Amino acid sequence: MEKKTLAAVAGLVAGTLFAATKGRERLALSRAKHPGPGGHVRMAKRIAGQIPYYAHVDDRFFRADGCDADVAARRRAGFERLAALYAERFPQTLALTAETREGLSDLQFTGRYRVPFPFAATVREHLPVGAFMARADGAWLTDLDGNRFIDLTGSYGVNLFGNDFYKATMREALDTAEPLGGVLGSYHPVVADNVRRLRALSGLDEVSFHMSGTEAVMQAVRLARYHTGRRRLVRFAGAYHGWWGDVQPGIGNPVPADHTLTLADQSEQTLAVLARRKDIACVLVNPLQALHPNAGAPSDSQLVDSARTAGADLPAYIAWLRRLAETCRANGIVLIVDEVFMGFRLAPGSVARAWGIDPDMIVWGKTLGGGLPIGVLTGRAALMKRWRDDRPVDICFARGTFNAHPYVMAATDAFLRRLDTPEVAALYDGMTERWTARAAQLNALLEAAGLPLSIAHLATVWTILYIRPSRYNWMLQYYLRAEGLALSWVGTGRLIFSLDIDDALFEQIAARIVAAGKAMLADGWWDGPVATNKQLKRQALKESLTARLRGG
Repeated sequence: MEKKTLAAVAGLVAGTLFAATKGRERLALSRAKHPGPGGHVRMAKRIAGQIPYYAHVDDRFFRADGCDADVAARRRAGFERLAALYAERFPQTLALTAETREGLSDLQFTGRYRVPFPFAATVREHLPVGAFMARADGAWLTDLDGNRFIDLTGSYGVNLFGNDFYKATMREALDTAEPLGGVLGSYHPVVADNVRRLRALSGLDEVSFHMSGTEAVMQAVRLARYHTGRRRLVRFAGAYHGWWGDVQPGIGNPVPADHTLTLADQSEQTLAVLARRKDIACVLVNPLQALHPNAGAPSDSQLVDSARTAGADLPAYIAWLRRLAETCRANGIVLIVDEVFMGFRLAPGSVARAWGIDPDMIVWGKTLGGGLPIGVLTGRAALMKRWRDDRPVDICFARGTFNAHPYVMAATDAFLRRLDTPEVAALYDGMTERWTARAAQLNALLEAAGLPLSIAHLATVWTILYIRPSRYNWMLQYYLRAEGLALSWVGTGRLIFSLDIDDALFEQIAARIVAAGKAMLADGWWDGPVATNKQLKRQALKESLTARLRGG
């Protein structure tokens, strides 16, 4: 009986210690998460599921902030003037967009999320944005109606060296690959040159080709799990690594990502968690987060107030990444730097190497394909191996039909060979100082014009910030388009410049941004009642609660 009692006591003590240990681990993990929705993805998803649809129409569209009748009248007049201009200037482009939207779900999605959803229906009806372009000439785009725009879309990161550069690489690729054509399985000889160059640029041992950046990240995570025998991955709050489930937990993902931990950037608690846990296979880093740590990519659809923040403290961010690399290495965690978007944009090669980071894997894409779709994974030999010598049936399978397609490989080769030319070297020479000076130049112009706008940037990736609290900042994108500036569907949250933009063209861009801001200011969109961002958020929350109570 005494033995049973002792055993029971021992079991109770062991259970208590186990529970206490687990409790400490859970508390440490909770502290390492960013306190906002980006760090608590399940909570964000639950909140998103509770927000009902409602729309601001008619007079409410112009008076959502409680402005007086005179301000609302100015806003209405400005909106109607813009609508008339769009209808007159873009008839063919808008007609084809409307015709195509019915059968193209991608276009329906992007068109729906250009502005905060309560305003979206009215904006889509009266200020539709054309989805088609006919030509690119240098930094200029021409639509179906002959309107010319300066390209600030950057083709979502592809266009680093200018549209003409990629036209040339794609033409060269057609000539190079044409004798082999679309033969798959066998490699075109340019693959050997690509492997050699990518190994040198990455400083890593091996290369694996894929069809997109998303797919290359999937392979990196799969290999990390295979070799470590661990299941969990760590991403940072707000960072983007493609649209697949494990790296996009929360809103946008219909299934739970149970093996993903979303932690905070530049956090001591994060480093402490990574130093102790034994179930983490890999950590994913996107260098773009230097511009907006712990926050997602800015988008005009989120502009319910003026609280958007961005700004790069590179020395602090880089110092933390170096500590992160040391922590991962000490605990056997694979460090993956995702340079799909920023690779080659900050340096003629790897961002990680330029910053003195020593990752286990680097993922590339976007501009590297010379204008064609690509994903590339580079890594240490021990991690890139897809089988075990002592267990020949235990493999880590990854292969795609179009991996290393001859035309893609030829365009990639054309891109990589041009990195060594004096013309491309000149674009990198003084790049940081040049674009920092341009941001300062535009900020000075905005301040001199009395506009509640400023610029935050990481080299050639810019975000427009809003100084005066307002619920209508998202209107700026439509004034910018009217001034002949081409924007991506996220609007003013991300302007992506190509390196071929010279000082004269940048002065045109700056003048157009100032002109758009002045027109928006004159039309009263920043003249609502004085309010804080917190008060504006409360207004939007009250609207949502009211709509829900009404059965929305």
